[in-house]
Amino acid sequence: MITGAVLHRIEARLARALAPPTDELTPLVVGSTVAGRLTAGRATRLAAFADVFRRDGAALTFAPYLSDAAQRSEAIARVTRQLAAEGALTAWRDERYAVAPAFGASPWFVIERAAARYFGVHTYGAHVNGLVRMESEVLMWLARRSATKAIDPGMLDNLVGGGVAADAQVHATVVKEAWEEAGIAAPLASTAKLMGTVEVFREQPDGIQHETIHVHDLWLPPAFVPVSQDREVAEFRRVSLREAAEIVALGAGPDMVTAEASLVAFDCLTRLYRKPSTMPPT
Repeated sequence: MITGAVLHRIEARLARALAPPTDELTPLVVGSTVAGRLTAGRATRLAAFADVFRRDGAALTFAPYLSDAAQRSEAIARVTRQLAAEGALTAWRDERYAVAPAFGASPWFVIERAAARYFGVHTYGAHVNGLVRMESEVLMWLARRSATKAIDPGMLDNLVGGGVAADAQVHATVVKEAWEEAGIAAPLASTAKLMGTVEVFREQPDGIQHETIHVHDLWLPPAFVPVSQDREVAEFRRVSLREAAEIVALGAGPDMVTAEASLVAFDCLTRLYRKPSTMPPT
């Protein structure tokens, strides 16, 4: 049984971990719309790329000749390669994110994933709560991130989670990541149900994390055991919802869950705690 006190502890932890930035941020503007948000030092560094960016009052804009997505993307690629060479980015992923006025809209430009937080652009993810019904009890699978991960190495995570790359769809991302991270075959992964979204907007060491995460619940057979296919998961752990809540509430230590995964798990835990009808029938 999950207690309200534990849920309140999780809420308090998330309020601290996901607090919005307090310092003033410099908007990166395309036309009249904000495409990204930069810390002061990063804005100054980008302004030094005078062939790509211009100061426009309190904002940073693209040079006028960069008038379409292809041109902006090529210019951004040159800038991000230089930033990577300077050691200013996390590990290069060779994966592109689309930066657009809305999810699925035609992009203003695409950007290397490792640079997304540096530029403070709005990214999108898809996470999966792996759930199991065992008689009258519900269990949750957690995954420990590999020690070689570029972000949050060694921390606990949702069973499945990944960024939605440029030209990818949320459902396809779930199916792809479910196989790569946990060995969940497509027919089973496809039964994951979208339960809504959660939002993250906070400052991190590598920049501004502005992310919308599509939250999914996936009910797995009791006999299923996840196996990482891409070696990005060090271990899997199946725990009761009560144990999951206690772990998510932790603010430190080796079993700390990443802030994003904690938010996704908390969304699930509160739904199952307050609305048991969302569980599948026995």
